[in-house]
Amino acid sequence: MQMALSVAVLGASGYAGGELVRLIDGHPSMEATFLGAHSHAGSRLGDVHPHLSGPERQLFQHNELSESDIVFLALPHGASAEIGHELAQGDSIVVDLGSDFRMDTSERYESAYGTPHPYPDELADWLYGLPELFGEKLRAARLVASPGCYPTAAVLPTAPLLAAGAITAPIIVNALTGVSGAGRSLREGFLFGAVNESVRAYGVTTHRHRPEIEMALEAHAAVAPTLFTPHLIPMHRGIHATVTALAGSGVTEHDLNGVLREFYADKPFVDVVDNPPSSGWVMGSNRAIISAKLDSHTGHAVLICVIDNLIKGAAGQALQAANLMTGQPETAGLPMAGMSS
Repeated sequence: MQMALSVAVLGASGYAGGELVRLIDGHPSMEATFLGAHSHAGSRLGDVHPHLSGPERQLFQHNELSESDIVFLALPHGASAEIGHELAQGDSIVVDLGSDFRMDTSERYESAYGTPHPYPDELADWLYGLPELFGEKLRAARLVASPGCYPTAAVLPTAPLLAAGAITAPIIVNALTGVSGAGRSLREGFLFGAVNESVRAYGVTTHRHRPEIEMALEAHAAVAPTLFTPHLIPMHRGIHATVTALAGSGVTEHDLNGVLREFYADKPFVDVVDNPPSSGWVMGSNRAIISAKLDSHTGHAVLICVIDNLIKGAAGQALQAANLMTGQPETAGLPMAGMSS
């Protein structure tokens, strides 16, 4: 009988970290052997995630990490750089759910985050791990930067059409997300009273995920200047992204859907549907559901993609990448069905 792969989750007390623990606990070939949680070190898992099994499991300081086959870094921006740098010198497979190693160049990183990267020469060592676009490269990778939730929802419907010439830049992305995308830290703008019965745009023209969206589209298809406007809405989890771009000359709605269906025919977590999907359809699953419409009045394609920001946008996608990196079935341990309709 083959030994289970030992897995460390750093940032296990957060939303994405907790989802990772839940998914790994149900994985047929992985075992969570180390749970790191800096500010909650010394606590039990049940103190921060009472819904998870094994609540008596201990949470440790990150620097107490022992040798593991796979290390997931579910840490806030800026917290993965030093740990990732150290782990890159070892033999463990590392998947960073944070943003510290996502950018392919130091210039792009500084454009997104406003500060120089502490290890700019190491950015090229980390593969941008969107499985549907770069799955074959993942099979040979050891260091992976898992995409952000917004870029995942924006790029999945856009990249295949851009590569096929069915749409042209610029790309306009309007996306809605629930409050769990901001993490568990206490901030006034994310309190119930500030969010309930209200919708607001934020990071208008300046959000750090715009350069990441452009990088992913460029890596798969072509240079595509993007206007990205995120909105916070009063729900806990989920992303609904609407992408608008001018359709290519003579392109029909049938063509748009044909390109998407052909590209995703062998991708288990992406479904292309006729009618615009709801974010509730994918809650709790690793699926992305896409639809494409053509507005004949303006000649624009309207693409809609929904994902669960904590699963396909974070923990599930990271585990999907790790499955490919370790030769497991891509779908192992990952939920295909949502929790609501």
